[in-house]
Amino acid sequence: MLTDGLGLLGGTLIFIIFGKAAPDALLGFGFGGTLIALFMRVGGGIYTKAADVGADLVGKVEAGLEEDDPRNAAVVADLVGDNVGDCAGMAADIFESYEVTIVSALILGLALLRITGDLNWIVCPLLVRGIGVLSSIIGTFRVKWGSEGSGPDAMRAIFRGFLTSAAISIVLFGILALIYMRDVPGGWWRPFLATTAGVLLAIVIDRLTDYFTGTEGAPVEEIREGTDAGPATTILAGLGVGYEATVWAIWVIAATIFAAILIYGSIPGYTGLEQTAFVLYGVALTGIGMLTLTGNNVAMDSFGPIADNANGIGEMVGLGDRARQILADLDAVGNTTKAITKGIAIGSAVIAAVSLFGAFITDVSLVDPEALAGGIRISRPVVFVGLLIGGAIPWLFSSFSIRAVGRAAGLMVTEVRRQFRIPGLMEGKVKPDYARAVSISTSAAQKELVPLATMAVVSPIIVGLVLQVEALGGFLVGVILAGQLLAVFMSTSGGAWDNAKKTIEDEPRDPANNLGKGSERHTASVVGDTVGDPLKDTAGPALNPMIKVINLVAVIVAPIVVQYKTLGVIGWLVVLVLVAIFAWSIWKSKGKAPELADMEPDTAAKPFSASE
Repeated sequence: MLTDGLGLLGGTLIFIIFGKAAPDALLGFGFGGTLIALFMRVGGGIYTKAADVGADLVGKVEAGLEEDDPRNAAVVADLVGDNVGDCAGMAADIFESYEVTIVSALILGLALLRITGDLNWIVCPLLVRGIGVLSSIIGTFRVKWGSEGSGPDAMRAIFRGFLTSAAISIVLFGILALIYMRDVPGGWWRPFLATTAGVLLAIVIDRLTDYFTGTEGAPVEEIREGTDAGPATTILAGLGVGYEATVWAIWVIAATIFAAILIYGSIPGYTGLEQTAFVLYGVALTGIGMLTLTGNNVAMDSFGPIADNANGIGEMVGLGDRARQILADLDAVGNTTKAITKGIAIGSAVIAAVSLFGAFITDVSLVDPEALAGGIRISRPVVFVGLLIGGAIPWLFSSFSIRAVGRAAGLMVTEVRRQFRIPGLMEGKVKPDYARAVSISTSAAQKELVPLATMAVVSPIIVGLVLQVEALGGFLVGVILAGQLLAVFMSTSGGAWDNAKKTIEDEPRDPANNLGKGSERHTASVVGDTVGDPLKDTAGPALNPMIKVINLVAVIVAPIVVQYKTLGVIGWLVVLVLVAIFAWSIWKSKGKAPELADMEPDTAAKPFSASE
């Protein structure tokens, strides 16, 4: 509720203070939130997954310990990282999506104000957001524990609250539209249907993600069966699940955008760019409707790391079997709720990016009406070049994010192995050096923050200056498409691998018959989960703010870029500096962490054996 309330308060105060100039001020406000979200997603993801991967590979696979055994030095860093990467990271991610959709709606609302002279286009998004805050508060009271006290019961309770908030929001949207938007061109029913389409998009993504990552769904069962043949088939099954989920997710988003086209595409009396402005405003309203339930979304995401941490603490203090099973069930539900909110965040990122794309076209047209008079023509080779470059950026970004986790995890593995060999540690007589593990994760996260953020900020400026504004539009399209596909794939496959592992861990322990913890199937599932960790908690979620950072930078620089048809000496010097900064970010992202650089190869610990 704090995230929800602060998002509405910030946007509303800026609107009250700046009036018609609010969209420009909100661009800075949204950019600040987006940049911090990128830092928290990248940094938090690297922090927690370096610890998680290191803890699992040595603690579970090599030493045969429980997931959060207190003898494992990486456990505390993992628990801390869950808070950083998921709680704080998701709150920042959704907060900036919240603001970015407001920014795009206000910019497009200003365009409609110039066309129709009606101020209601601007105020309506703020009122819709107010409805969302109230609906989320009411829906929270419907989240109550049932009689069964099981994981599925928790999932039903959470979804019941989500649906309650959605139903209240839709009813209030109708009342708002009927009273406040009845005199705008096109009628009151268009804004009502657009915001309702956004709410329905959130619900569909919720159910879709639950199907692909929930412990009771067929995809997770398929991965579970794949563990019988070892880690390779486990990974292959997870990849297949992630690829399929990506297709369904993008079809749902495409259908929602198409719904906005149908709703706002036939207002009589307007043609050309004016009609396009109406349609893009409808897309922005679907994004606002989708994020109406921000309070519910942040709560659902926070449920994951809270349950995970509780489960870890329960293991470290030696709770009984019944308590541990309850916490394990809640942890599995938390994996699903985290995947659901990641899906909603990814969907909102795409909707927000499309809305910002509309704001980009609007801002360029205000400065130079002829610049994009013919639209963004993919038939132009320079635009196609921009599209190709834009499509490549999310892959480069993901590569460096995953490799950062791999490097840090390698150091964590070495450190955990070293500590396991400390005399008395495995017997519980000596405490591990938790601070050393925390330091490794912290250093790796801090090292990777600036280069990856720099890459996202600099790339659209270079493309805009060198290839001009129309190619910059193609660049944005490539970033949005490739970023959405990659983000859903990584988030879904990682969540499915994790829950497949949990279903195996819930079985009775019987290594002789390949069942439960300690079995070969369990080892295969741990490997799959380890592969999925940096995908679902680092690279995938970080693509959401990356997409919006690039789009916001493009909106900010587009009015400048469009004024410089040819670059002089100073312009090319600026381009060279920016290219040098981009090259530096790549070089820095490919380098070793400071601790890794200081370690001699012969100091690496050999694999630890439970027999030791």
